[in-house]
Amino acid sequence: MVDSVNGNQAASGATGSGMSGALTGGNTMGKDSFLKLLVAQLRHQDPLKPQDGSEFVAELAQFSSLEQTMAINDRLDMLALQNRGLANTQVAGLVGQVATVRGTMVTSDGTGVGSPVNFTLGGAAEKVTVKITNQNGEVVRTIEVGAKAAGVAKVMWDGRNDSGVIQPAGAYQVSVVAKDASDAPVSVEQETSGTVTGVSFDKGYPVLHLDTGVSVPVSDLLKIEPAKSKP
Repeated sequence: MVDSVNGNQAASGATGSGMSGALTGGNTMGKDSFLKLLVAQLRHQDPLKPQDGSEFVAELAQFSSLEQTMAINDRLDMLALQNRGLANTQVAGLVGQVATVRGTMVTSDGTGVGSPVNFTLGGAAEKVTVKITNQNGEVVRTIEVGAKAAGVAKVMWDGRNDSGVIQPAGAYQVSVVAKDASDAPVSVEQETSGTVTGVSFDKGYPVLHLDTGVSVPVSDLLKIEPAKSKP
């Protein structure tokens, strides 16, 4: 009998210390595990020396706090999911509109109609050179822009090469190099525009797909304009 009592006392002590350590230490315990451990502690307690009431109440209070924390976490997760869904719905509404994003591409329709090349200079530039490269990596046009003030700048490319020949329709790479009066480089941030044809979410964040073939995260979006109606 003494051995049985001692065994229960040891089990109760071990269970109690395990529960206290799990609640106050670095271990993670779920609600179900907590209840099982509490029942085991009550079942194996020493009948000649039952658990102190204040200690039992303290453990119940810890359980209540644990349950409330888990419920709050579940609600926060649900709110985050709902907010993400609302944000994705808003981004999907950009389809069909003209977006200006950070990028280095420009599209030509092959008719000789001008295509804008937009960029932002980090400082005043004495010389700005724009180079247009086709999909084969060949520089088809070099445009010497000249001096530009700091800020947003726009250059029109007429869709022709250096010889004045209209280039095929398609996407072209744009390179902008700027230098100041002392021939030091000036920082350049390039922009490109196109109609949003779709939005994907498979990367964990929205990605805009433009009709120019450019795909950029929505964080690179600079401006949205309504699509121009065709006459």
